[in-house]
Amino acid sequence: MARPSIATCDPSARPCLATRGSLPRSRTCAPLLFLCLLLGLTVFCADANPSDSKLLCSRLLPCEPSIEMVRNCKNLWKLLDRKVSVPCRKITTLTRTVTLTELPDKTMEAKCLQGMFELIDSAFFNETKLQEIAKGATEMNVPIYRANRKLVATKNGGLENPSPLVFNPSWNREVQRVQDKRFKYPSASGVKLPRDEEDIAFMSVLELGELIKTRQITSKELVRIYLKQLKRYNHVLEAVVTYTEELAYKQAKEADDLLSQGTYLGPLHGIPYGLKDIVAVPGYKTTWGSTSFKDQFLDIEAWVYKRLKASGAVLVAKLVTGSMAYDDIWFGGRTRNPWNIEEFSTGSSAGPAASTSAGMVPFAIGSETAGSMTYPAARCGITALRPTFGSVGRTGVMSISESLDKLGPFCRTAADCAVILDAIKGKDPDDLSSREIAFEDPFSVDITKLTVGYTKDADMKVVEVLGSKGVNMVPFELNYTVESVQGILNFTMDVDMLAHFDEWQRTGQEDLYEAQDQWPVELRRARVVTAVDYIQAQRARGKLIREVEKSFTVDAFIGNVTDWEKVCMGNLVGLPVLVIPTGFKNITDPPTNSCRRRTTINAGIYAPPERDHIALALGMAYQSVTDAHRKRPPIDDLGPDDSIPNPPRALIPPRRLHI
Repeated sequence: MARPSIATCDPSARPCLATRGSLPRSRTCAPLLFLCLLLGLTVFCADANPSDSKLLCSRLLPCEPSIEMVRNCKNLWKLLDRKVSVPCRKITTLTRTVTLTELPDKTMEAKCLQGMFELIDSAFFNETKLQEIAKGATEMNVPIYRANRKLVATKNGGLENPSPLVFNPSWNREVQRVQDKRFKYPSASGVKLPRDEEDIAFMSVLELGELIKTRQITSKELVRIYLKQLKRYNHVLEAVVTYTEELAYKQAKEADDLLSQGTYLGPLHGIPYGLKDIVAVPGYKTTWGSTSFKDQFLDIEAWVYKRLKASGAVLVAKLVTGSMAYDDIWFGGRTRNPWNIEEFSTGSSAGPAASTSAGMVPFAIGSETAGSMTYPAARCGITALRPTFGSVGRTGVMSISESLDKLGPFCRTAADCAVILDAIKGKDPDDLSSREIAFEDPFSVDITKLTVGYTKDADMKVVEVLGSKGVNMVPFELNYTVESVQGILNFTMDVDMLAHFDEWQRTGQEDLYEAQDQWPVELRRARVVTAVDYIQAQRARGKLIREVEKSFTVDAFIGNVTDWEKVCMGNLVGLPVLVIPTGFKNITDPPTNSCRRRTTINAGIYAPPERDHIALALGMAYQSVTDAHRKRPPIDDLGPDDSIPNPPRALIPPRRLHI
């Protein structure tokens, strides 16, 4: 049966939707057209057979397309980087012929975009935000679309470059443990209790553990010392969200009582620590650093908290996370760098990094999705381990991306990081991405049998020291052909994050966000990433993983730990990296000639997945003959005529994506 052309639609022959209600025809029909476009049907493609186009259009749209509809479609496809033509430049309607010569102005474009967003039930953005989304999609999304399509979407069938996203349909939640091997922890025998409490505060976990074990100090006394340190420096560093004082003394008493009864739980027995405030602890706020959630209580015992509690560790504070785990700005201010209090810490694990660096806690747990551990550890001059993805369970932890989020320790030494990882690793039954990874003993690695690479941006001091200890050091570059690494991470992180905070955006809570150029901008842009292009990014990620695996021909390599390309690559592939401080230099433009503030120098030791023990062994070897990790920041000792600037003069910009 022949159907009438859309351009000559006869209302008497086919009831037009526009005659059924009070809405104008163009506004009523537009969503139907948008729907077919989003399904990939190029209805108005100029290359299509005219009769086929008319037939398809007549089935989908029982009325004529308006100029507004065509403009909406054209803007939609432009935003999604879909090259599709309109049906001639001249549009014939029932009453007149109009020539479409140019795109709408900004106001009209915003109205067109509003129509598009109504289709995906997202008509909650105002005109300013819609224009910002269009700009961001054009400048950021489209180049990533094209790069990934070129990389993995040039052949049909999907047999090449499969996505690394894995679905596990198993209903078996029983924990299957690998053989548990106890570490041969290095002896800290002979450690004596210092007279000065400040000296105690800067001792390593293993040293403090020896003091507890030999009963030279109690856990309760350590809690008092570290709470004093936290309250002493927090007004300067803005690193603490919540003091868990009551809980700390309760857990310290339990630790002391167990020891008096002859039960010793190991090197973390009675040791105070801090948690990044995206980790839930019953009875205390879990604010995620955000104004929107600053009064939030989660009645959940996070997996990592349970593991540490079982090891005898004592929680003394919930430490600052950047708002919703992005950078160092939170609802209470912005966390500063103890080595130069005019700078900020950078990275969302700002509180754990700054607190550990300042001797406010002996260790802390942070997290990383894309640089949130490596950046603040490097800036604050401490040792930190971003472990292999899946090593540590994430139940009870705010999620950004299930395939990127990782938890890890901030410590004084690599040896301490090994102790902490040993305590918190393991399969979390409620975290489908966590695994029971065999974590070999880093204290028993023979580093003279290792071949370790060093990149062009590596700190040569580390290369020389490890070489002097018998490690085979060789020049090395990690090669891969994927050019859109930074874009792949951006797509993965932002789309996943928006899925977790969809309601937050839809209800306008983004307007309360502490830094409007951070999550609000990125998540608005993520709203227009198509499912197809997200999957193409994951296929490109799979190609990256395979190429990195092939290129990783050494046991580990030394490289810059804050290079954004390496940060993105390492997180996408799931590589562990150990951040170690290697030295210090004078700050630029010091306020006085005698200023004691410093800029930290650091290095990253990268290892293949599940080879965390290699990176840790190399870090311990380096720190055994150097002392940068033992230096103390000059928080109270800034130098003559120097003072704490408030507000700081030097602003550190937030992370930015570079294509």
